[in-house]
Amino acid sequence: MSKLDSRIPAGPLKDKWKNHKDHMNLVAPNNRDKIDIIVVGTGLAGGSAAATLAEQGYNVKAFCYQDSPRRAHSIAAQGGINAAKNYQGDGDSTYRLFYDTIKGGDYRAREANVYRLAEVSANIIDQCVAQGVPFGREYGGQLDNRSFGGVQVKRTFYAKGQTGQQLLLGAYSAMSRQIGKGRIKMYNRHEMMDLVIVDGKARGIIARNLVTGEIERHSAHAVVIASGGYGNVYFLSTNAMGSNVSAAWKIHKKGAYFANPCYVQIHPTCIPVHGTQQSKLTLMSESLRNSGRIWVPKKIEDSVAIREGKLRPENIKEEDRDYYLERRYPAFGNLVPRDVASRAAKERCDAGFGIENNDTKEGVYLDFSTEIMKKGKEAAIEKHIHNPTDQQIYDLGKKWVEEKYGNLFVMYEKITADDPYKTPMKIYPAVHYTMGGVWVDYNLQSTIPGCFVIGEANFSDHGANRLGASALMQGLADGYFVLPYTIADYLSADIRTGAIPTNSGAFDEAEKGIKDKVDFFINNKGTHSVDYFHKKLGHIMWNKVGMGRTPEGLKEAIKEIEEVRNDFWKNVKVPGEGEGMNTELEKAFRVADFLELGQLMAIDALNREESCGGHFRWDHATPDGEAERDDVNFKYVGAWEYQGPDINAEVLHKEELIYENIEVKTRSYK
Repeated sequence: MSKLDSRIPAGPLKDKWKNHKDHMNLVAPNNRDKIDIIVVGTGLAGGSAAATLAEQGYNVKAFCYQDSPRRAHSIAAQGGINAAKNYQGDGDSTYRLFYDTIKGGDYRAREANVYRLAEVSANIIDQCVAQGVPFGREYGGQLDNRSFGGVQVKRTFYAKGQTGQQLLLGAYSAMSRQIGKGRIKMYNRHEMMDLVIVDGKARGIIARNLVTGEIERHSAHAVVIASGGYGNVYFLSTNAMGSNVSAAWKIHKKGAYFANPCYVQIHPTCIPVHGTQQSKLTLMSESLRNSGRIWVPKKIEDSVAIREGKLRPENIKEEDRDYYLERRYPAFGNLVPRDVASRAAKERCDAGFGIENNDTKEGVYLDFSTEIMKKGKEAAIEKHIHNPTDQQIYDLGKKWVEEKYGNLFVMYEKITADDPYKTPMKIYPAVHYTMGGVWVDYNLQSTIPGCFVIGEANFSDHGANRLGASALMQGLADGYFVLPYTIADYLSADIRTGAIPTNSGAFDEAEKGIKDKVDFFINNKGTHSVDYFHKKLGHIMWNKVGMGRTPEGLKEAIKEIEEVRNDFWKNVKVPGEGEGMNTELEKAFRVADFLELGQLMAIDALNREESCGGHFRWDHATPDGEAERDDVNFKYVGAWEYQGPDINAEVLHKEELIYENIEVKTRSYK
């Protein structure tokens, strides 16, 4: 009998969420100021949750390790946010968004959660428009939409190439209003170090003031974790360098199960690695695949000439270009899902057709010349320009592309010194998003009562692969429209509890554990920096737990990561003091958690003997290189229970996935 109770409501799929809300316990408005809630993380999920809960009247304590919630990594999201409004009249619906999300996740997500996500998506757009988010609009003033990978409709709302930033400013403005009213107490430059459990319930956190070094106790009636994903376990990723797994991993070690850690998304359109000293990768929005065509040379000698600087890509004739996504997946072309596009790029580069002059020769082209000329011709007709010259067509087309994606092109040129209007962008897959995370039930509550997990920090909505523009959708859906209902159901029993004291044994023990670890790091006379170990971990993860995985490689990774972990605790060197600002000390705590998580990711990947979504096993591939699922044995969520420092001892619990409203079949984008 599984210990996992997903608490999915009974009844028809389309009625589950409505009926569930109708029968939840409530906290009356006059009782809400008796309740304290801690929110860890203030990106889109945490920021929207904190603002909404405070608006409802709860006392909210919000924590972020940045100097302002405006610096949360959510600002880096570029391309857009999905919602099933069908403004384009091209066949979209709540069911279509639900279906695309389940299919895109390779049938490894919960039906009920995904349908709820699709159902509330339309509300998000209305909420954000009311906040003043400057979504792109058509000529007549109606909100515009883009297409994204894995779908055949336009449902993605956007604000040029800075959608995440604009949405975050909307959530931040809502937070700021509540901060001004005193309902949110904001703790900037504070990092959660541990979860405190009192009588079996999450009742607070231990936090470190990153400016003064002070260890602080904070209590609440419930704790919400909204700390993002764990892509930086690979060292090189598109995540901000401070992004980490520590809040989620700390609650895992206190009893919250960690689900599907092997599900990692490799984004196909990132600027390629340029050298061994690089510490950060840059994402180019998936929205660019609406207008760009991905290709490599057909002739391997042309690829070699490009790498050697003897040939320019714009000089390669059309008939000598291999638009490999259009060739392999004609129905979706360049808009196949991210996992499919990423593996296809790797296949071409592994075959020797990569165009980037780096250590691994890994890179392909994203070319906008076709779109520029197409849109230029359309604009010329619209402007009644008869017999336009090629230059006129180019100028008009460039202007159209600039209006849609201009800031992305500027960013690319500043990084690479290439003009992407004239020379195709160089791109290659990189670690971007993590579908795995803390296991939560339908109410977004972890296996620790009173500890809720939202946004990318939980596992719940994307299965084995996230469709583009669905991260922003999930984060805001959880924060604005799901958690405020479900957390009330839990908190209704606490209106007579009173303030949670921080002078209990549970707080004493948790604080002592953190102080002891600070002392260890500061006083350990090691010989290597934290980054030394992080890079070693990242190298193992990318090469053996990356885009393509083998049983042999995964077994090696488990052993090698354990060796790096042991070396870390013997030989890490953290300069400076425990008091005051110490960024190396911050990193030491985070990398210690990454080392444990990395080992669990490899264990989970070895255990899942199938290919699905972002988890691709070469020993489970079709003859033409596509993912080969095993629905008989692996149609479940794998949730791991912590058993102590030996990560190999973690216990697997399975939540069977039941599909009553959708036919489970092999994904095809051909």
